[in-house]
Amino acid sequence: MFYFIIDALGIIAFSISGVLVAIQKKMDLFGVFIIAFVTALGGGTLRDLLIGNTPVGWLKDPVYLSIILGTVVFAILFRTRLKYIKKSLFLFDTIGIGFYTMIGIERGLDTGFSSIMCIGLGTITACFGGVTRDILCNEIPVIFRKEIYATACILGGIVYFLLREFSINDAYSYMASIFVVVGIRFLAVWFKIALPNIYKTT
Repeated sequence: MFYFIIDALGIIAFSISGVLVAIQKKMDLFGVFIIAFVTALGGGTLRDLLIGNTPVGWLKDPVYLSIILGTVVFAILFRTRLKYIKKSLFLFDTIGIGFYTMIGIERGLDTGFSSIMCIGLGTITACFGGVTRDILCNEIPVIFRKEIYATACILGGIVYFLLREFSINDAYSYMASIFVVVGIRFLAVWFKIALPNIYKTT
């Protein structure tokens, strides 16, 4: 139940993120749903395909589509309450990568992968939905810019495995790692910390 709740929260956060982007792009209702769908499930779909977990999760369990549909309706009805859409987008996108990093790591552990491979799966799960969303919306994906994004997922994954080495309760390790991912992303944006730019200005 704990892991399902984490998964559901990640879906909700990313679905809202997708809805906000679609609204910014002035898409119709179908477009809003599709962008919310790929944002919420794109990373998990790629992860499942990579590890051979087919049919992928959302095809086997309709509850995922139900959560997305309910979230889309909620976000549309209360879109006027999300006054600062850009800030809201950042908030829900950041929460989403925190939850999805750990979901991806958990799937990797269930499959018996090494810690490095699990962190890679967690990063893919967290980031690929946003990549797909941005490409469909004609934007350069955040992960390919100089912002701290995938790096936060990787560091959160490392913290999780370090805490496991000290035999800390798994639920506490899980939540702590989510906070690390979210915290690093927030701090990076707040203090304008970015990865080095390889291009020299002339």
